[in-house]
Amino acid sequence: MFETLILILDSTVRLAAPLLLACLAGLYSERSGIVDIGLEGKMLGAAFGAASVAFITGNAWAGLGAGIVVAVGLALLHGFASITNRGNQIVSGVAINFLAAGLTALLGQAWFNQGGRTPSLSAGGRFLDIELPFAAALKDVPVIGGIYSELISGHNILVYLAFLAVPATWWVLYRTRFGLRLRAVGENPAAVDTAGISVTFLRYRAVIMCGILCGFAGSYLAIAQSSGFIKDMTAGRGYIALAALIFAKWKPVNALYACLLFGFLDAVAIRLQGQQVPGIGEVPVQVFQALPYILTVILLAGFIGKAIPPKASGIPYLKERT
Repeated sequence: MFETLILILDSTVRLAAPLLLACLAGLYSERSGIVDIGLEGKMLGAAFGAASVAFITGNAWAGLGAGIVVAVGLALLHGFASITNRGNQIVSGVAINFLAAGLTALLGQAWFNQGGRTPSLSAGGRFLDIELPFAAALKDVPVIGGIYSELISGHNILVYLAFLAVPATWWVLYRTRFGLRLRAVGENPAAVDTAGISVTFLRYRAVIMCGILCGFAGSYLAIAQSSGFIKDMTAGRGYIALAALIFAKWKPVNALYACLLFGFLDAVAIRLQGQQVPGIGEVPVQVFQALPYILTVILLAGFIGKAIPPKASGIPYLKERT
């Protein structure tokens, strides 16, 4: 029983990592007042870019760099539409999702001729699992050995970076001048403008941070969790990350707990596939695949209370001229 629990928690950590990176990405953007429905599209674009470059170069770090560049490019496109041109931020985000879904499939077929997929990556093109010191030696130690060798050790570097991003984001938001201004511009951009700080430049930096973290999230899916790009491989994770952000009430530590919860639900759903349920029998696999999404709706509908976004969220800022 203990071993089964450790395996489920191990899967939870792996499944929560891309959600956490995307959730923190959305946090930067939305704290600045820019609603970002396009997390899914940026992750998908990053996954394709990372897998393509990693396959061509055989280098996972080059793939990661390409994934970040693609995601930042899409983030800047969203910023141009919603910050510079003061367009509807929801429409812009949805457009990015459609753009990424269509372009990745089209370019994948044109470049690799494998139905929108990229070829399987070599070992050098992927981020492999890292075994921490003494993990093998402690493996047979009761309780502690299993936790250290299975749950803590044996993940790739992007998983560790995802969890380190939580305290880093907390520090940036609550202990730096940039974080103070970021939170202020999401609440009252006019006051920030009056203080002589450029609202436009601040929001652009926020969406760039969003793009960087989405780049990590998408690259993780393609060159760490998997060995290549598959059409629509994000499978709604960007939307779940957005739901986790609302569930966490736009706070980084709460985002960690929310993403771990959704990762746990996904891990349990995978574990239960093909299992016999007492009194029911074998439940169709589609039920368990839909379980995390169903529970996401239930949790958002009834268990988070009133989630109040930043006051200027989704409202374009027009500088007053005197």
